[in-house]
Amino acid sequence: MPLGTLDRTPPPFFKQGPSALSKLMVFSAIALFLMVADTRFRITTPLRAALATALYPVQWLVMQPVDAARQAGGYFTSLHTAQQDEADARQRLAQQAERALQVEQLMLENLRLRELLVMRERITTPATGAQVLYDAADPYSRKVVIDRGQTHGIVPGSPVIDDSGVLGQVTRVYPLVSEVTMLIDRDQAIPVLNTRTGVRSVVYGQPGEDGDGLELRYTLANADINEGDLLTTSGVDGVYPAGLPVGRITKVERRAESSFTRVNCAPVARMQGALHVLVLTPVGQSLPAPPAGQAAAGKGAPPAAAPSDRGRAP
Repeated sequence: MPLGTLDRTPPPFFKQGPSALSKLMVFSAIALFLMVADTRFRITTPLRAALATALYPVQWLVMQPVDAARQAGGYFTSLHTAQQDEADARQRLAQQAERALQVEQLMLENLRLRELLVMRERITTPATGAQVLYDAADPYSRKVVIDRGQTHGIVPGSPVIDDSGVLGQVTRVYPLVSEVTMLIDRDQAIPVLNTRTGVRSVVYGQPGEDGDGLELRYTLANADINEGDLLTTSGVDGVYPAGLPVGRITKVERRAESSFTRVNCAPVARMQGALHVLVLTPVGQSLPAPPAGQAAAGKGAPPAAAPSDRGRAP
């Protein structure tokens, strides 16, 4: 076949249409027209509404996993927040309960201190305030340790009282602390006076399994003594000031075969739970010393002569 007879035109499959630039210009013009028309006449609003209605189920299905993940994250977040809030609330409640207990303790201490001040105003003996630190370690004795010692002027034998009455007596003194033996100790004794009858006696400590108390020993069977009588310090020992409350009679047991009556007493002071006390100066040390001249005259002067009978009538 001669070469001149060949058709050199491209086949229809490879034929090129409008150029890319022409297409860009046409489509840009159409887009610009549609934007202007939509802005002016809202022609695409119904179309948008129809497309949104048709695509809503698809959007709902697609958003379900996302919503589920968000709900799960929110649930765990809210659960953690609730647990944290509960822990904070419990902590605040515990702090408030602790403060309430502290307030009650402070109110109790304030009340006892006020009563102790009233007791201090009623006595004339010099007194030193002290605080009970702890109970003594000896289980067979009834002793406490206070925060006052030799450096504070405390001497052995000093009476110790609380806001209600006599608590005990200082038995050992150290530089900074002192040991107080309470009235309920088995080795402790104190002279007392029955305020109803005026009879003097001696009260001894009586520790026991049912409770620690006091015992009024060597009381005659016919003695005038009743339950409820108040016993106070008599002041004859030169240690305790007179008139301090000691105990109250709780039981009078008269025995036919014995000439003595068994009398049990309950201490007036708080033997358990005392916080603040007063340490009194022993009465013998608080008395003023006689003048030097009178003391010398009393030692060297002869006894006074008896009055003469010469001036009397026969």
